[in-house]
Amino acid sequence: MRMLTVAVTALMLVISLPLTAQDRDTTIGRPTAVLVSGPREGDRAPDFLLPWASRDTVVGSEPWFGLSGQRGKVVVLAFYPKAFTPGCTAEMRTFADQYAELFGEDVVVVGISADSLETQQRFAASLGLPFRLLSDRDQKVAKLYGSADREGYNRRTVYVVDRQGRVAYADLRFRALEPASYRDLDRAVDAARAGR
Repeated sequence: MRMLTVAVTALMLVISLPLTAQDRDTTIGRPTAVLVSGPREGDRAPDFLLPWASRDTVVGSEPWFGLSGQRGKVVVLAFYPKAFTPGCTAEMRTFADQYAELFGEDVVVVGISADSLETQQRFAASLGLPFRLLSDRDQKVAKLYGSADREGYNRRTVYVVDRQGRVAYADLRFRALEPASYRDLDRAVDAARAGR
């Protein structure tokens, strides 16, 4: 009971602290905290179709990338904010440099942002990416996966979808510069590949 009282008191202190200018949305005067939710582990991964680009190709018309078309394969969905920014470049470069160790040939990897197809193609070419980048201009897919923010960018989130089309792993705060995030992703891909 004493632990509960201490926890409630600490929570009340946090709630009652005055907000600084950095803590609130200055245009409407409300806190900027945003609840992030998407499909949970074990949930059916929401299906979608998106146009894509690779380092060599732009596919703005059919055949688009469809998640349901990947059934029977392990799929990694990597939502990222914006091409050519430092964090996104570091993340995609790490995926490319460690592709064989992290994923292997039997895993489908796609990056997803609100960037145009032309930007996605230039970004993929600049890094020599061995996987496709999908263009989710209106963020419909990002919203399904709890990855859209209010400014029109994606949050950096990563999902692993198993062979049956279920979410096997969700990281709603993937850290592009933290080796631990890549180790966790590697374990999740291995587990999905093994059917665990």
